[in-house]
Amino acid sequence: MKKHILAMCCAALAAGSAVAQGSDTLAKIKSSGAISLGVRDSSGLSYTLGNGKYVGFHTEMGERIVADLSKAAGKELTITYSPVTSQNRIPLVQNGTVDLECGSTTNNATRAKDVSFAMTTYVEEVRILTKANSGINGIADLKGKTVAVTTGTTSVQTLRKNKRAEGMEFKELMGKDHADSFLLLESGRADAFVMDGSILAANASKSRNAADYKMVGEVLSVEPIACMLRKDDPAFKKAVDDSIKRQIADGSLAKLYDKWFMQPVPPTNTKVGLPMSQATKEAWANPNDKPMEEYKLP
Repeated sequence: MKKHILAMCCAALAAGSAVAQGSDTLAKIKSSGAISLGVRDSSGLSYTLGNGKYVGFHTEMGERIVADLSKAAGKELTITYSPVTSQNRIPLVQNGTVDLECGSTTNNATRAKDVSFAMTTYVEEVRILTKANSGINGIADLKGKTVAVTTGTTSVQTLRKNKRAEGMEFKELMGKDHADSFLLLESGRADAFVMDGSILAANASKSRNAADYKMVGEVLSVEPIACMLRKDDPAFKKAVDDSIKRQIADGSLAKLYDKWFMQPVPPTNTKVGLPMSQATKEAWANPNDKPMEEYKLP
């Protein structure tokens, strides 16, 4: 009996390892009739309205990818929305809990050792958000200040690596997620919040008074954002990339961008008001999965 149980455990581990390595996600989702879509609670590209409802530019784009995958599978795939955080998103993709993560993940060389990335669908600029009356207008003004950053993100390292921040002392205050980091700024516990511009703009737009906040100073980094999937699964990556290229070519992705960034959005029915950057336009014009290291600051 013990040998039988041991054999079953070994088989389960082997199966889990195969999924974690991204052996054949297309076969997996076709067999199960379901796909796990990784989403975020408070990102600028993916966020929750509560009660298990997730929306946003990347969330809806991910749903359209699933619709295309359903056509290829010959059956409608049921979506399981799996909220992820900056800390657990990569492990959850690796171990097979999440099949496709369309939150707000930067494609960089370090992460590419553990996961694969689809075509870039949004090029992010890391910025500084502060209160309009703070007197902070750029990196130099952060000296001696308290800066909110989100656990598991790379924004504070990006700030520290900036030449203008060399030798500068400031205090870091970690939020458990983007909403928590914004609350640190909103409540006065932090003087600034350093993060992706879309996340900063979205959180400010949903606050009590968006006019109380401003994005200031230099662009700290340019980062390609893309859906994340398991490594070593070229067939699944091609299917996802093909859907993205289709959405770009037929203009539906541009309409989706306008819907989520230039029109009033739930839950507050306010506009994020973030026009498409030139870098995003270029990424769509020449679809690619280049990592962050191949981008240069404007």
